[in-house]
Order: sequence, then structure tokens, then C-alpha cells
Amino acid sequence: MHGSSGVGHLVDRHPDVTPERLIAQLVPPPTFADVSFDSYLPDPAEPSQAAAVQSCAQFCDQAVERRAGKKKLFGRRETLPGVGLYLDGGFGVGKTHLLASSYYRLPEPKAFATFGELTQLASVFGFVECIELLADYVVVCIDEFELDDPGNTTLISRLLSQLVERGVSVAATSNTLPEQLGEGRFAAQDFLREINTLAAIFTTVRIDGPDYRHRGLPPAPEPPSDDDVVRGAAQRPGATLDGFDELCAHLATMHPSRYSTLIEGVSAVYLTDVHPIDDQNVALRLVSLTDRLYDAGIPVIASGAKLDTVFSEDMLAGGFRKKYLRATSRLLALSRQGDA
Repeated sequence: MHGSSGVGHLVDRHPDVTPERLIAQLVPPPTFADVSFDSYLPDPAEPSQAAAVQSCAQFCDQAVERRAGKKKLFGRRETLPGVGLYLDGGFGVGKTHLLASSYYRLPEPKAFATFGELTQLASVFGFVECIELLADYVVVCIDEFELDDPGNTTLISRLLSQLVERGVSVAATSNTLPEQLGEGRFAAQDFLREINTLAAIFTTVRIDGPDYRHRGLPPAPEPPSDDDVVRGAAQRPGATLDGFDELCAHLATMHPSRYSTLIEGVSAVYLTDVHPIDDQNVALRLVSLTDRLYDAGIPVIASGAKLDTVFSEDMLAGGFRKKYLRATSRLLALSRQGDA
């Protein structure tokens, strides 16, 4: 794969992430850099979407009030506990759009992180230091709260409950499956049970609707040939070209928190020989990379198997089904950008 002249390769990049960089990254991804409540277009057929906008706006008002605290005698202020909002729903109904809009509506200091970035922050700084770091924030927004890693979920629950006590408000989105039993109520209950220390402060808001990434869109397109991919990469400034297996092996050499830095400045990712994955670890790393590519809006052009077959049926039958379906939805959206 390294024969092509002048084209960079992700496998040649070895990014490093400093604590300062981790803090600087706590903002919404580039895809959501310009969103607002006004730019969210609720589906008229799904009244829960317009209602969710109202709930988010109300949450923002409450978060500011809580951070200000309660006036006491002699001008001192008493800290009021923060409020919590949990946006529950399937893929592509605009949960991240609303979460990022809430972030932008609120004053500094504030943080926006994926669940993975937050666990990484806690592991780099330590639990107590992480609380000190965020204790004066107005809000911490967490995108895609994960319920499939009990250790991390418990850690983050403890972290959030301590922050809430100090006046920090918390907004989170779920990664529920649309077809889950009870249309997602199930996931909301799971969430509140997992973070039972926080359950009392969280208001759960359900957002219904079809995945907007698939609205009226055709299924996965036929993949281009290897030659087309190599040629396309050579013609696109800033593109990278890698073999699928080589890239998957390279991802194993670094913590997923470095994937953002790995793809920094890349205009498009070209891959050859894509095939279904049957190793859980490889698949989960690919999910993390896909999320970072999607956040940055970097197109993916891939030869080999169709992108909706990367996560095998066996994989989809397991506990990480919701992650794999989300990643498939995002890969297809990025491949359509590549076609554009």
C-alpha cells in the first residue's frame, strides 16, 4: 500500500496527546460547530422533537440559575446542586445537535465530551483532580453515554454525582437502539439504574423519529475498485491511503483518545480491501475511529466489501450491537460524502 508516491498514510502517524490537549478538546466536534436550537428542524410528524428543544432550553436556564447559587446574608452564596437532562432516542434524531446547541447556549466554563473522552480525562488526571478541574463548570455535556462498560459507567456516575453536588449541571445523550423493546424506555431505565446516585436529578426526554441519515437514501453503494481508490487518493490533496488490515493493526498501538489527533488535517480517508470483522477488539477500535471521522466530517472511500457488512452478523448479535449499528450508519453517511 506504501507504493503510491506523495500520498500520506495513517499508519505512519504516531500522535501524542497531552493533558492540555485533552482539556482543549472538550468542545463539540466540527460537524456541530455552528448548530443552535434555531437550526434544529423538528420533524412535524414527531412532536417529541419540538418538545425536546423546549426541554433543552429550559435545562439551560436552570443550569445558569444553579451555577449562580442562592444568595445568603453578607453577599455570600450557597451552592445549589446542578440539574440533569438525559436525551433518549434512536440514531439520527438530532440528539447530538440538541446537546451541542445546549452547550453553545450556556456561558463558560463548560465542557462537551464523548463518554470515552470523559473516562480518558479521569484516567489521565485521576479521579479527585478531575473533579477539581470541572467543579466550577456550568455544564458538562456527555454525548453517547455508554451503558455496556460497567466499570467505566460506575466511575463516570461517581464523578458526575460529585460534580452535581458542586453545582455543575449535566446533560447526556443515550445510544439506544430504535428497535429496542419498549421503544427505548428500556434504555432510559438502564441508564437511571446504572447511575442511581444521579437518578433523582435527571429528567429523561424521549426523542422519536427515523434516522435522518437514512431518510430516503439508498442502501450501501457498490464499492469502487482498488485502482479507483488508489487513483482517487493520489488526486486529492491531504488524503490518506491505507490497507484496511494495516490500519486496524495500527489502531491497536494507541489509546482511542488519540484517534482525533491521528486524523487531524486529513481531507479524506481512502481504504483498500475492506472486509467483515470478527474480532470484537478490532471492531470496537473501528467504531471509535468512525466516530472521530464523523465528528470531523472526513469522507471515507473504501474498496472491498460493502461498508454495511463490516460488522458481521455474529457481531451484531452481541452486546455491542447498538455501537456497531451507529458506526455503520455513520460510515455510510461518510461514504456518501466521498461520492459527492
